[in-house]
Amino acid sequence: MRTKLTFAAALLAATVIGGTAQAKQLVYCSEASPAGFDPSPWSGGNDFDASSRTIYSRLVEFEHGKTSIMPGLAESWTVSADGLEYTFKLRPGVKFQTTDYFKPTRDLNADDVIFSFERQWKKDSPWYEYLPGTGWEYFTGMGFPELLKEIVKVDDLTVKFVLNKPEVAFLPDLGMDFSSIVSKEYADQLQKAGTLQQFTQKPVGTGPYQFVDYQVDAVIRYQAWDGYFGGRQKIDDLIFAITTDPAVRAQKLKAGECDIMSYPAPADIAGLQADANLKVDEQEGLNIGYMAYNTTQPPFDKVEVRKALNMAVNKQAIIDAVYQGAGQVAVNPIPPTMWSYNKDIKDDPYDPDAAKKMLEEAGVKDLSMKIWAMPVSRPYNPNARRVAELIQADYAKVGVKAEIVSYEWTEYRERGKAKDRDGAFQLGWTGDNGDPDNFLFLLGCSAIGQSNYAIWCNKEFEDLLQKGKATTDVAERTKIYEEAQVVFKREAPWLTIAHSKVFMPMNKKVQGFVMDPLGIHRFDGVDVAE
Repeated sequence: MRTKLTFAAALLAATVIGGTAQAKQLVYCSEASPAGFDPSPWSGGNDFDASSRTIYSRLVEFEHGKTSIMPGLAESWTVSADGLEYTFKLRPGVKFQTTDYFKPTRDLNADDVIFSFERQWKKDSPWYEYLPGTGWEYFTGMGFPELLKEIVKVDDLTVKFVLNKPEVAFLPDLGMDFSSIVSKEYADQLQKAGTLQQFTQKPVGTGPYQFVDYQVDAVIRYQAWDGYFGGRQKIDDLIFAITTDPAVRAQKLKAGECDIMSYPAPADIAGLQADANLKVDEQEGLNIGYMAYNTTQPPFDKVEVRKALNMAVNKQAIIDAVYQGAGQVAVNPIPPTMWSYNKDIKDDPYDPDAAKKMLEEAGVKDLSMKIWAMPVSRPYNPNARRVAELIQADYAKVGVKAEIVSYEWTEYRERGKAKDRDGAFQLGWTGDNGDPDNFLFLLGCSAIGQSNYAIWCNKEFEDLLQKGKATTDVAERTKIYEEAQVVFKREAPWLTIAHSKVFMPMNKKVQGFVMDPLGIHRFDGVDVAE
């Protein structure tokens, strides 16, 4: 382990609960503060890293570094022949974490599983709106309210999900972060005390690490959970050092102030690779960086305007300037590494003269708009401000005046959902479960107000989306999703910008960390050499 600690790590090493001079510690320089520690209301990867992938567990889990599922809290399951009933046998003896604010009196059972989903589903539950102004982004956006018919407690260790229609991706969906299983007993305790919001401030789960404390916008501390069903972790004290600037994250990694860092700036990668104390893992990202037009607001409600704005942007210049060899121009809403990618679709050409003419023919003159720029680096977009500046300059060439706006990360995402939001909104996506539907649902009607920042509801696209979800034959699903991509490209609710390569720099002493194609950062099974 490191013999020299600086930054907040030195202070934390001296104060961490249960820590000793011999405690094994890992510091992760993360890119943003979490919105909270409840894994279900939000959709940011930084939210998941800080909650669902440390504190919580799910019925099924994705294998490390893969998109295939394996048993989690459920040790086995069966699916009915018609695909409408999924019955799970829960692992016996699973313990919820014991903290200074909650002492469980029982093991995990079916009541916890049912509560974990019904709180996101049943509008008469006191938990449905326990966070005012915050919805259940995945649960709602992915259509779970319409999909689920009932969840039945067969016995304490058996629970059955009954669906209204077949859903081919239902099982991997249960491995996603919003499907994390929470403690009903803890929720009941907070409800009785009238302190429901403590649920996201002082979390309790069954995962490999338990929450210790959070210094807002600075540090999150975790401790290995002795009662974890998967076995106690080798790292005693896990620390997230929140560092929003990628250049500062790189400096801290080089200085030994953190062991792993997220999302390096492309300009810093060569220097990190050259450092003898570091290793830099890399893989093609299962992601898309995009800019969503508000298709309900004039003039962006006209497809010819959206097409013209797309043609005004020199995407290759963005790739060269911002991604610096670690990205490729995006054509479709799903990455080319995913099955069903439609390779026959042609991108909108970069043609400022044609774009200007199209705007004039659409009756659009002296257009002023906003370009929204994320305040944090993400795997699909390392520098949204710079991307916005380049787009702003391109728009100016066709007579469009654009103002760049940004907000704190959580506020940014919430403001972007507003139906009267002005202009074009930069965001992106990293796949959660390896299924094309996990990208295309971002444009589904049920995701409006949640993950559909284009506020786009197209019947032809929606029908294909629903047909694809209900089809089990992969070849047939491929044809359906290829057709859906044709509709998307014709209607242009997004400017597709880039698919990026993802880099993960870390100290060479870190052992067992596996890059995940789903873009999550997991620290179970990780060790630091002495």
